[in-house]
Amino acid sequence: MAGHLELTFDLGALDAAAAEEASFGAGALAVTLVDAEDDPVLEPKPGEVRLWPRTRVRSLFAHEPDAAATVGRLASALNIPPARIDWVFVPDRAWEREWLKDFHAMCFGRRLWVCPFHEQVTDPAAVVVNLDPGLAFGTGTHASTALCLEWLDANLRPGASVIDYGCGSGVLALAAAKLGAGAVHAFDIDPQALIATTGNAARNNVGERICVHAAADTLPARTDVLLANILSGALCELAPRFAALTGPGGQVVLAGIMESQAAEVTAAYASCFDVARFGGRDGWACLAGRRHG
Repeated sequence: MAGHLELTFDLGALDAAAAEEASFGAGALAVTLVDAEDDPVLEPKPGEVRLWPRTRVRSLFAHEPDAAATVGRLASALNIPPARIDWVFVPDRAWEREWLKDFHAMCFGRRLWVCPFHEQVTDPAAVVVNLDPGLAFGTGTHASTALCLEWLDANLRPGASVIDYGCGSGVLALAAAKLGAGAVHAFDIDPQALIATTGNAARNNVGERICVHAAADTLPARTDVLLANILSGALCELAPRFAALTGPGGQVVLAGIMESQAAEVTAAYASCFDVARFGGRDGWACLAGRRHG
């Protein structure tokens, strides 16, 4: 019977990246981190790996008649007892598309769409970012990401220079480029995010206008728009840095802020920016404002 072996184990104290590498080294065709229970994970700081309190690793292997041999090979690679690993036979299906069946095209504002590759947007006036969910954060399904996309749709000036600070999947950088930004600089300290942004830019044919940065000190100063969809604590700490990156009249768009934190973030930016609430959704707020001077 055609199919695959799906092996799963609790991550426990294992390092996520090391477990993923060991799984591929043992012959896995795909590796996914999943929530073993039902715990929410909010948006991370740049470089933060988003894991659940109890995370399971799910690995897909080519089917072998002796499942115990596959389990043993993976256990040896992970240096854990084979008894920690569960396995099940799964029949062949289009797995690479199966998990996308509940992800559909979404419109943000008047014309901006984020659309998975298995769907099409027929509106001739639409500006479409093609994106499938991946390991890096950001498809537009989170309220804070949606608010940033709505701001871009309503406010981005063609030809503007843009920084996406904490780019994740690159969805905001892609949207800016598709909406006519002249140059877009995407920064994240998570290598996975940089890989995702580079790949997504190429798949959307905007790779020549998106420059990916692994270090913040390589970002250009005097940008027209700086987008930061991270967390409120990091936003407060970064206020002086963002002031240095934006010239007089430059704009910041700040998200990843719970409604109860909006006043604190507004105060942190008051000395350099005229920050005001742009919008809110599901308990999250988005702030936007211009640089003084």
